[in-house]
Amino acid sequence: MSYILPSLPYSYNALEPFFDEKTMIIHHTKHHQNYVNNTNAILKNTAFSSLSIEELMSIFNEIILENKNALRNNAGGHINHSFFWNSLKLGTILTNDIKREIEKQFSTIEHFKEKFEEVALNHFGSGWVWLVNQNGVLSIVSTVNQDNPLMGKSISNTYGYPIIGLDIWEHAYYLKYQNRRLDYIKSFWNVVDWEKATNRLQK
Repeated sequence: MSYILPSLPYSYNALEPFFDEKTMIIHHTKHHQNYVNNTNAILKNTAFSSLSIEELMSIFNEIILENKNALRNNAGGHINHSFFWNSLKLGTILTNDIKREIEKQFSTIEHFKEKFEEVALNHFGSGWVWLVNQNGVLSIVSTVNQDNPLMGKSISNTYGYPIIGLDIWEHAYYLKYQNRRLDYIKSFWNVVDWEKATNRLQK
């Protein structure tokens, strides 16, 4: 089984003006496609080639391959971006279910956003910022490069089931926002698909 680049559930300009069309095209068709191609090449003729990307992440710590670090970067890039595209939508509303859980952990939605923005802004270099469910507790964590919390603590230095995630690699925002990472981070709140986030919370 080979991984394929998933189609976006919307047009490339659907998230304008917050995420621009040109960045979305390059991000999806070039960056994500490259992660898919590399992952397939690494896994070809291995015992892991038939696993779904979620299954691969769940056993990542047990995998023994000479080029495991390259697999970590590329398979991580594939699952992270697949998650990301399906986390974005204009005009959704923060529903009561997830609102209550966020307020339970962070007091207010405003405080949650401030903490999320702080972690994203202060993350050095490339990586991701996540809201994860850690055994029933919502936590904000970050991962380096293309690590994913599903890889587990020994690989990604954190763990949990992702609820929302933000790509903070420069390729995700530099065409529109240049070096203004905070502007990009703040724009994210306009395109979070809170319906998807609620579904993930309820799993």
